[in-house]
Amino acid sequence: MTFTTEQEKKIAVALFAVLAALILYRLVSVEQNKTAPLTFTQGMKAASPVRRGVATPGKASDPLLILLERRIETYPGVVRDLFRPGSANGQAKKTSALEAKAIMTATLPTSTIQVKTPEEIAAEMARADLSRFRFLGYLTDKDSSLFLSRDGELFIVKSGDSILKNYLVKTVGKDHVVLLDTITKVEVRIELTGSDK
Repeated sequence: MTFTTEQEKKIAVALFAVLAALILYRLVSVEQNKTAPLTFTQGMKAASPVRRGVATPGKASDPLLILLERRIETYPGVVRDLFRPGSANGQAKKTSALEAKAIMTATLPTSTIQVKTPEEIAAEMARADLSRFRFLGYLTDKDSSLFLSRDGELFIVKSGDSILKNYLVKTVGKDHVVLLDTITKVEVRIELTGSDK
């Protein structure tokens, strides 16, 4: 939609007239700043309720009793303490901190967790590693070559041979083999895979 120059002039004059009316309205209807009288004038001393200070030397000077007494005090102007529920009307019960209650000493239970020695941890790790071997079978009775596997690797060994540096084939039977970890002296008996125990 296109406007002629006459229409554009009329729209511009109308917008300027609205803007002038808004500025005039703002100048005419200026609100006066709201003020309130000062509560305290210069040089006036205010007496406001504050908490009591530390006990004087005449009172009990035990720091624990002072701390307990300060915990019981209510703050000035506070009607209800949300952190210490009191009676039904919402007011906290006032008790004297000097009324010493028997302080219960809690004994912590002794630890029932058994701490393992490094040797025990090494033996468990060796036992778990040896348990990953599988006894697949043997070649012949005369040759006594065994087939062992672990994690996809195949080992062909005889009685007395070492596997992976620190494992030794200790004894061989028709349906089992005993592997020994030479470092921790842990032995694991591995049954023939597929045999009934």
